[in-house]
Amino acid sequence: MDNKIIYGIQQIGVGVENVQQAWAWYRKYFGMDIKAFEEAAVAELMKYYTEGEPRPRHAVLAINLQSGGGFEIWQHTGKTPAKPKFEIQLGDLGIFIGKQKTKNINLAFDTMKSQNLDLLTDIATDPEGKKHFFIRDPFNNIFQIIENDYIFDKTKSVTGGVLGAIIGVSDIDKAMKLYSDALGYSVVVYDKTDTFNDFAGIPGGAQKARRVLLRPAVKATGGFAPLLGPSELELVQVIDAPVRNIYENRIWGDLGFIHLCFDVHNMASVKKDCSEQGFEFTVDSNDSFDMGAAAGHFAYVSDPDGTPIEFVETFKLPIIKAIGLGVNLEKRDPHKPLSKWLLKAMRINRVK
Repeated sequence: MDNKIIYGIQQIGVGVENVQQAWAWYRKYFGMDIKAFEEAAVAELMKYYTEGEPRPRHAVLAINLQSGGGFEIWQHTGKTPAKPKFEIQLGDLGIFIGKQKTKNINLAFDTMKSQNLDLLTDIATDPEGKKHFFIRDPFNNIFQIIENDYIFDKTKSVTGGVLGAIIGVSDIDKAMKLYSDALGYSVVVYDKTDTFNDFAGIPGGAQKARRVLLRPAVKATGGFAPLLGPSELELVQVIDAPVRNIYENRIWGDLGFIHLCFDVHNMASVKKDCSEQGFEFTVDSNDSFDMGAAAGHFAYVSDPDGTPIEFVETFKLPIIKAIGLGVNLEKRDPHKPLSKWLLKAMRINRVK
């Protein structure tokens, strides 16, 4: 069996009340303007996370060609998406903050300040010394804008796509069985326990916490890796303070960050490695989902606190659907990256 490949973070799922309204905002301020797909359908296979019922939804996968993962902007259409019943705090269990990359932290900060966006902090440095700041979107989601100089394609946006996420966990050592041991994010950039000045300004940011920043041990090659670029995961466990599950009394797809998705090769190997660490697939499309021009295999596990983590193995994908330009990944060397011209051809799918 070939070893698995984790190409990077494909996307972060964001549950919203109105797909088009949210996407317009993310296009304007985060440059997420390339439409990879848009579909209205029923989430038949997600019953593990949706109280056993199939749920109608409308979703858009939007990316930023500067590099980084995309946004799967996801709206329940068969029910009113539920809001949290409490203010989410640092360390609450689940995906608390999305990480958005920027090559120029000062330009990003000044631009967003001039746009009167909801900046929660000034520019600060994390324990690694990386400059960043926090911002809240109009839908009550918090993002960390953090410097990272990897660029795939130049765009006008002051940010690129998704670099990773800050995830609240109840026990970092248990969580690392999934994120580090199974997924390969085994490089510990820092492991600090303290109160952190750079968290001041975010809800619960004054609490003492342990934070661990993880990066992959192996640099991803092949497939979409040149577009996805580097990625990282930050696990946060608060010390001596109560925490709640971010999706307490709510279901997957309700408002907020609903999952983190990794682009992979060899799902069977992913399944085996997750199982060996005690994480069985909770959802499995059983080898294939087929949407005509696009097809692949997706699956989910839950981390020890129930946070959904998705894996997608793409078999075929349209690049420019109108002229039939696409790619069949099943027939390619999984270690060979897709050509830059082909990936950059997705510019034609840009939505203003």
